[in-house]
Amino acid sequence: MIKEIEIGVSSEFASNPDALKNSIAQTLGLTQDEFTYKICRRSIDARGKNPLIRYKCQVFISEPEPVDIDFNPQWQSVHQKKRVIIVGAGPAGYFAALQCLSLGLKPVIVDRGKDVRARRRDLKAIQQNGIVDADSNYCFGEGGAGTYSDGKLYTRSHKRGSIENILQLLVKHGANPDILIDAHPHIGSNKLPQIVSNLRNTIVSFGGEVHFEERVIDFIKKRGKDSRGNFSQRKGLGG
Repeated sequence: MIKEIEIGVSSEFASNPDALKNSIAQTLGLTQDEFTYKICRRSIDARGKNPLIRYKCQVFISEPEPVDIDFNPQWQSVHQKKRVIIVGAGPAGYFAALQCLSLGLKPVIVDRGKDVRARRRDLKAIQQNGIVDADSNYCFGEGGAGTYSDGKLYTRSHKRGSIENILQLLVKHGANPDILIDAHPHIGSNKLPQIVSNLRNTIVSFGGEVHFEERVIDFIKKRGKDSRGNFSQRKGLGG
């Protein structure tokens, strides 16, 4: 038998690994040996004097818990495949590139800014000396605007694709698996730069390309249509 249950555990007991199982057992009138459980969602309820950690769980009574299937994207080697030009190495650009790998297309990413590690020096120049590089700062560069200023993963776009797949991709590249169950997942700005680097490494290892400090300045048209695969580059310019 499988039951879904929502239950709250006082935050002072949240660090006790047996606290949730004890609460489930008491709620369902079972012994701990009669069931296993899987956490589907976790959130914090701080409305009262004693904050609660609220869990949504699947409880498996007198039957084994299903084995989770490993997340294994079907990326293809695209070294010699048709090219797709992607402007910007932010979240949208990198996840578009991963989708290209799934479709057997070669992503070629062009970004006006620097790679995620080189951006650190430019952020230091802003903080300590007030010097702003127009192409490499908190807004521009690998990973986009959130890389060094946030790390939260909030969205309401549930109708536009699988949010779980996106979170699984982030976990595959180094994020804490807790983001799969947290109601408001947060990677953390201290961890995000390495995850961004890992995403790039995956794209490149399957045959994609990432070009930094280069920008699209124009489109080449032939017979009234965009000539796919052609782009103009110029180093060191903003825009």
